[in-house]
Amino acid sequence: MAGSGIAEIHPEQSLALLQELHILTRDGKLNQDSRRKLKQVYHLYQFIEPLLDEVMGQRGDLALVDHGAGKSYLGFILYDLFLKARDSGRIYGIESRAELVGKSRDLAHRLGFGRMSFFNLSVEESIQSEQLPRRVDIVTALHACDTATDDAIRFALDRQAQFIVLVPCCQAEVAAVLRRHKNESLAATPLSEIWRHPIHTREFGSQLTNVLRCLLLEAHGYRLSVTELVGWEHSMKNELIVARFSDAPRGNARQRLEQILQELNLDDLKTRFVY
Repeated sequence: MAGSGIAEIHPEQSLALLQELHILTRDGKLNQDSRRKLKQVYHLYQFIEPLLDEVMGQRGDLALVDHGAGKSYLGFILYDLFLKARDSGRIYGIESRAELVGKSRDLAHRLGFGRMSFFNLSVEESIQSEQLPRRVDIVTALHACDTATDDAIRFALDRQAQFIVLVPCCQAEVAAVLRRHKNESLAATPLSEIWRHPIHTREFGSQLTNVLRCLLLEAHGYRLSVTELVGWEHSMKNELIVARFSDAPRGNARQRLEQILQELNLDDLKTRFVY
């Protein structure tokens, strides 16, 4: 049994679900890739489960919106391990690829996961969508590409989410602006040496993006935990940001955000990060 990988599966996990997600083969085995995928999702679940418990304990209900859901591995496993045994709570998956939305809807129907909904929307479109509830408790964005993570933050702020869980992905916008104003910055500050070389521009742009996101969330009254997801691949793709609304904005967060944008010649991005 241990050789098949079954021992690594959560004891309350539906094997039928894992087979449908192609994480588990029909003969009940895990290959190397699926074992890694399952380990990653379970590791993230350990961070999200206490948030689900807290919201459910407060309200007896919850609404979670998963942005850039893809094949909805996270949503299905959250539902299977947490919501399936309860009479309330709903998960909404947002995905721009229509074929994946259709497959997720079909799978939820086959498994009887009646409190899952999937919408063919971009993250940006979801901000204005009336198909989603005005009250959302938890917003997740797992590797929502480029500026989609920023749109997920904007959505969460608009819906006054109690918790926001982000695993940021590549965001090229900040690096592009750094690159565009590089000569001007080199003349203005020795700090521009940090991003003078193209590879450093890309890496520093990615790091800076998440710093700006954190300051934005703190300016809106969220307390943050920023940590690393163990066993995840790719530089800057293993950063986990968990934000909890506290209604107590960090006093200098907006000021520092604006100062960074000004000092690094990033005023082009003011509407992206200051609102």
